Amino acid sequence: MASTAATAYVVALPYPGRGHINPMLAACRLLVAADSALAVTLVVTEEWHALLASATLPDRIRFATIPNVLPSERGRGADHGGFIDAVCHKMGKPVERLLDRLALERRPSAIVADTYLTWAVEAGARRGIPVCSLWTQPATFFLALYHLDLWPLVDGSDPEEGLNFKSLDEYVPGLSPLRQSDVKIFRAREQPLKIAAQALTDVRKAQCVLLTSFHELEPVAIDRAAELLPCPVYSVGPPSVPRLPLLFKGGDNEIHDEEHREWLDAQPDNSVLYVSFGSYVSMQPSQFQEITMGLRDSGVRFFWVARDEAADLRETCGDRGLAVPWCEQQKVLCHPSVGGFLSHCGWNSVLEAVCAGVPLLAFPVVWDQLVNARMAADEWKIGIDLREHRGEDGTVSRDAISAAVRRLMDLDSGVGHEMRRRAAELRHASRSAVKEGGSSHRSLNSFLQDLAEGKLDITEAPR
Repeated sequence: MASTAATAYVVALPYPGRGHINPMLAACRLLVAADSALAVTLVVTEEWHALLASATLPDRIRFATIPNVLPSERGRGADHGGFIDAVCHKMGKPVERLLDRLALERRPSAIVADTYLTWAVEAGARRGIPVCSLWTQPATFFLALYHLDLWPLVDGSDPEEGLNFKSLDEYVPGLSPLRQSDVKIFRAREQPLKIAAQALTDVRKAQCVLLTSFHELEPVAIDRAAELLPCPVYSVGPPSVPRLPLLFKGGDNEIHDEEHREWLDAQPDNSVLYVSFGSYVSMQPSQFQEITMGLRDSGVRFFWVARDEAADLRETCGDRGLAVPWCEQQKVLCHPSVGGFLSHCGWNSVLEAVCAGVPLLAFPVVWDQLVNARMAADEWKIGIDLREHRGEDGTVSRDAISAAVRRLMDLDSGVGHEMRRRAAELRHASRSAVKEGGSSHRSLNSFLQDLAEGKLDITEAPR
């Protein structure tokens, strides 16, 4: 988009977790790249400001900080419920005080706020500043939570085997990938579901919604969201920017890029299974052991980003694998030697796999990961959902993992060939979406044009 006469100024409010910080940073980069007259102030805690010190950002993105009113990012997994509560009840007031100070220097044209910040829309409304709600998960999951009141009642007495075959589409049109067994899992997470219900109620009061998906990937959900919401919806994904380094015990963030490249360069094309379960997701030690043994028994080469366990896994890997604490995921996924991705299926990872054209071996653990895995396996047909191979105790055995790995990585099988063909089609679609004239490119320009012309302004701020 061409630079506008009136310089736009946006304040960005990310949810303070790595899986949300990354897409917010990506959105900010997109905005300033598309409009040379736009500037962004990114609001983070003092701890996050220090963690982001190594991030390379455009000059027109600057930081502003609030005090550390939240549990540390390094240990929030120990009390995730307490972390969520702090975000909801302790973060809003210092952010509002900061907004008032920032407005004294320069009044923001808009606030781009993570949808899960339940206080953000009202904070903007009280100041007459339009709020653009950034949804950092799939549009399909947005649609599901938007219709939370329509979900069927399922409880512990319902046999899960039967629920696995019942689609949620019967209750909410457009949700064919979701199963009623997924609803059962979501309902068991009372606190996150309560926050999500509040967030999806508040989003109706926002001036627009930004989706980190693209139309070719989720056409039904994106179109349905645009029909339902009383405000404009812009799909601007997929972002393609470097991820932030992970955090390790003792603060060791040393990255051995040269070793990564040399090992990958030495492997045949499409022969390596990339393995990563994200920056936060944890699992039972017994399941971790089954995955380790399953990978070893498969005979397939693998490159495992194992965070704190990397050093211990190196011996187990033998000469068929390499375990590292961190890597630049998008670069690794795009390496010619990588032919598959064993993932927890966080939305950022799924989008990166789609952009790289790499099929998925899905091991979802919580929240939208369940939806993402369903879509990858059942809707897009670019992967295998390992949840379908759980035993009676809920564990996926090493034998099941080994068999699934071999199936995914078999380049000569009809199944493997079809998954790679579908993945290549989605890769092409993702790249076309962000090119000039593509669906996401047009949507991003429409957002910036509407922002510049005041179409997203609040006509009358509430008293």
